[in-house]
This record gives sequence, C-alpha cells and structure tokens, in this order.
Amino acid sequence: MPFDNAGGLDGAPSPTRENVIFVHWHDLGRHLACYGADGVESPNMDALASEGILFTDAHATAPLCSPARGSLFTGQYPHHNGLVGLAHHGFEYRDGVRTLPSLLGDAGYRTVLFGMQHESSDPQRLGFDTVDVSDSRCDHVVAESQRWLRRYVERTANEQTAQPFLLTAGFFETHRPYPVDEYKHPDTSGIEVPGFLPDTDDVREDLAGLHGSISKADDAVGRLLDTVADLGLDHNTWIVFITDHGLAFPRAKSTLYAEGTGVALIVRPPTGRAIEPRVYDDLFSGVDLTPTILDLLGLEAPADVDGVSHAPEIVRNAQEPIRGAVFTEKTYHDAYDPIRAIRTKKYSYIENYAHRPALLLPLDIADSPSARSIDASVITAERPAVELYDLDHDPWERTNLADDPDFAHVRAELAARLAQWRADTHDALPDESAGTAIADEFMTRYFEQAVETPPDEQALPSRRPLGRERDLTGEIQQGEVDDEARRSADAPSAQG
Repeated sequence: MPFDNAGGLDGAPSPTRENVIFVHWHDLGRHLACYGADGVESPNMDALASEGILFTDAHATAPLCSPARGSLFTGQYPHHNGLVGLAHHGFEYRDGVRTLPSLLGDAGYRTVLFGMQHESSDPQRLGFDTVDVSDSRCDHVVAESQRWLRRYVERTANEQTAQPFLLTAGFFETHRPYPVDEYKHPDTSGIEVPGFLPDTDDVREDLAGLHGSISKADDAVGRLLDTVADLGLDHNTWIVFITDHGLAFPRAKSTLYAEGTGVALIVRPPTGRAIEPRVYDDLFSGVDLTPTILDLLGLEAPADVDGVSHAPEIVRNAQEPIRGAVFTEKTYHDAYDPIRAIRTKKYSYIENYAHRPALLLPLDIADSPSARSIDASVITAERPAVELYDLDHDPWERTNLADDPDFAHVRAELAARLAQWRADTHDALPDESAGTAIADEFMTRYFEQAVETPPDEQALPSRRPLGRERDLTGEIQQGEVDDEARRSADAPSAQG
C-alpha cells in the first residue's frame, strides 16, 4: 500500500493532485558546488538544494547511461528489466516492463518528454504522451518545456481540478565532449582536482570543460524554475533533479567505485507542503526513485518493483534509515565486463567475474586528456577478483582490504549478502565466451554507424546531442499517442 502522507501531518498533500518535473543531466555524478565541488559555478542548483532535500549518498544501479536510467524509470535492476547495456548498442527493456510515465499515464497524468533519453532506440516505447527528442541541448529542452507549461496553464485556467502532469527534461550537457565554442571554460587555477584524479594541466583543462558545461546547464535550470514560479506551479509541483551516474573521467564512470555510481539527487517539495529543506544522508538506490515518486503522489508501485519508497522519510523525517545497503552492477559497456557490488555506509565490496585490466576505460574517456594523464601501468594492472574498502578511512577506495585477515569477517558477511541479493533477483551472467560474443556483435553494429560521418559531427552517435543523429529517435511525435501505445511501453526483449 502507498504511504499515507495525509492525515493532518506536516507535509500533507494539497487538495489537488500534484505534478512532477523531472530534470536529469548526463555523466555528472555529484560534481556540483552544493556537494562540495570547489570551482564549480552552479548557483541555481545550489538554490534548489537549499530549498529541497539534498541526498548525499544516492547511487545509480549501474555506472553507465542506459542501465542506470532504466532503473530510475522502472524501479528495477538492469538484469531484471533487461537493459543491461547501452540502448544505442542495441539493448532494450524486456517485454512487459512498465515505466514511470506509463504508470502515471494510467493514473490520469499527462506525461511529456523533452530532450535526452537513453533507454530505447524508440522513445515512443517509454510510455510518454508527448515526445520531443529532436534536440537534447539544454537551451532547446528548456524553451520547449517553458512553452508546454505555459500552454498547460492556459488550457487549465478555468478547470477546478486540472489534469496533473509529469514533465521530463533531459539535458545532453555534462556529457563529453566539452567544446570551447559551446561552453565557457573557466580559469583552471581555480579548480580543485578530485582526489581520484592526478593534478595535471590536462586534467585541469578537462575539468574546465566540464565546469563550463555545468554552468550552461545550471543557467537553463534557473530559467525553467523561474517559469514554474511565474506560472504559480511551484505550489503544487515536485521538482526532482538527478544524474544518471558518475563523472566521465578515469576511475569514475564505468566503475563500481563511489565516483562511478554516486549521483546527485535533489527533491524539492511543492511549496504547498510544509516540508522543511534538509540534507538526507541515508543510502538511496536508483531503483528507489520510481516507488518513491509514486508513493509521494499517493499511488501504489507495481509488485515487481525492486526498489523501496523513501516517502515516509521525505515527508516525516523520522530519521529511520530505509536502506542498509545498495547493490550495483555492470555487465556490458563497450565490452563485456561483469561486476557486482554491495555498498553500506561503512564498506564497499566488489566482485569482478572476468579477467580484465584494472581500468577498462569506455571510449568517451579513453581518448580524453584526463586518460592521457593516467600512468599506463595503473590502467593495465591486473584487476583483483575481489575488492573491499573501508569507507571511513579510505573514501576514494584505494586500499584493497579483501585479503587482510583483520577484515575477513567483513568480506564474508558482504559476500554472503551480495550472493543472496543475486539469488533473490535472479541475476544470471553469461559465461566469458558468450558475453564477449554479445558485446562484440553490438559494438560492430555501433561502429558501422560512424563509417560515414558529416565533417562537423562527432564520429560516434553517443557524442551527438541531436536525436536524429544518435539513432535513438524512432518516429518522433510531438503530441498525443493513443492509450494502447502509452500503456505498452514495452520494448523488445534484451539480447544478452
């Protein structure tokens, strides 16, 4: 049953049904000033954090785009919903998977997507009524979102009870590359290099590009939030901001370390609710987002959702942790790389199931200035089968304690919990030969898309912000789709 957040408690919902505006960025991790990233100019995100609930220990289920996003929108782990690799490589949801927009559509919501999506080669399968993925750059996304919101207010001005909506705004910004002609790169001397990266000129210049893209996206968020306030929608609208996974830098994205799975999450309640801003330090998994949003709206999550709702803590602040651990996974990125992990507040435990180098860098990172600053021996060293880190004393996860006899009991306990989770969620992995063959097939198809490339475009589709150039558009419809199409939200079965 959904959490009963009414009954005269502080934070009780307004009489009318509440809306949700969901903003998500690419490859950002927690690299914002409100999370302590020095040198980042993100005043609008900082203001949003000061007005809402700032989650400090939220984690993606996977350290790459499609599987992480798939969990956000389904409440299921990648190996459950089938999206175990990248959509532009050919991976899709399993048949019958329901998404947040399709569930809200069934509950009477208008659902609209502007900009970035990375869960299907055909966004019409995602369950939205209105779809525009023609351009995922933030200026276009926000302009279209503003236009839609103004029309919504005009249409519903004379209605006693307006139809509620879910508006999803996906930005391409903060994804590589960081071109100087699009983003103003700040002075590198004011940048603090994160502890998991070497402090070199190349890394600083790389971070300057990231910071420039953050500033541009932050400006766009400010314009969107101003429109929400000007239209009076902030009284009855939840604002949810999240990133898909960690930074696109070495030892972050595509790893199960904190810098790979840690994400920014900010939830601003409607001003009509008496919910105080605060910092939320408990663990939160990407699979928890869908059940939490449904619960906050007074709706029940499907029985096959893997996540748990944090609505009771968001509304009541009872200081009773919802989770004791989060589970993360990686199966396919640019290669078959099976890894599983469990993370508690104190420890990080990782199992690597195939012989791989210490850092198997994805393509967008491998040719970056930061990657060129990493000593080759660090990248090519043999990856251990098991990793264990004491997060209290080693937050950057550098000292592997897996073979330390003083931590044998910790290793045994976390290994048992991880094995139980895999059994409970039916997590089966292909063997080395089968997994590698699947990855090779998908990557061959992917590279064929880059054979003929316009001279002014990025060679690989994943680096392109325009939908028609990403092979992720399907048939774009900017309007209503019929109920049957919305409810189906069922893409073909995942391969692998």
